[in-house]
Amino acid sequence: MKRHLIQVILLLMALPAAAQQPTRINDRQAREDKRQERRQRINEMLRHEEEGEPSFQSHTLWGFKVNHDGYGISWEQGRMNTPYKATILQVELNDKRHAKEEKQSTGSSLGSGFIVLGNPFVYGKVNYFYQLKGAFGQQFMIGNKGNKNGVAVYGIYAGGLSLGLLRPYYVEVQAPPGRTRVIKYSAADSAAFLGQYIVGGTGIATGWKDMRPTPGIHGKGALRFDWSRFNNSVTALEFGFNFEMYAGRVQQMATIEGRRFFANGYVSLVFGKRK
Repeated sequence: MKRHLIQVILLLMALPAAAQQPTRINDRQAREDKRQERRQRINEMLRHEEEGEPSFQSHTLWGFKVNHDGYGISWEQGRMNTPYKATILQVELNDKRHAKEEKQSTGSSLGSGFIVLGNPFVYGKVNYFYQLKGAFGQQFMIGNKGNKNGVAVYGIYAGGLSLGLLRPYYVEVQAPPGRTRVIKYSAADSAAFLGQYIVGGTGIATGWKDMRPTPGIHGKGALRFDWSRFNNSVTALEFGFNFEMYAGRVQQMATIEGRRFFANGYVSLVFGKRK
């Protein structure tokens, strides 16, 4: 009886280990199946790329753009129409600077050899100029990758509406001496705004409630160089040219007449995913 009891106890102890063994085998098999599925997916994408067939239907991209008069960010949604052409929708937000902008600083002596510097400011700057742009266009393939380490070249053209946003630029001035106040450019305060008693700038906190919109149109043309290894991702440099035309004059500097037409070249780092 005692021997049978010991056998039963040993059997009960062995059951969990026996149950775990198939589970471990199943886990290993599931991991191996996932690896095989991933290899097949990659091989399929490479085959499509070599044959010039689309291995995706859409893409979503983000970009950081730098040009000679500012910088910005962008978002793009694209949908493939053919193996070589896609319809794209773009949204951009840019900060545009005037070529004559130059930061300055003022300072006051404490009488012991130390100088207290005021906040940097741009002398004569009247408005910050932001652009919110929406565009509709096409992307077309110029050259496919020769191999998985190659570079694909795309051409892009797009156009649409542009909303210019003018935010007044404020400075802190001493007028009369001994008292300070914060002003923006106006006919009444032009002498103080452009005078010699500027204490410093006011930073990013001011001017938002006085922001004014200016509608316009824009267009662009670009070349995009994509060196991503696989079709399911995008890492590219984009070189292009864009222009904007606004309904009213955009004045950025007090002593320089505002413009309606703007044009510039740019370079953008673009990254994202394809599906």
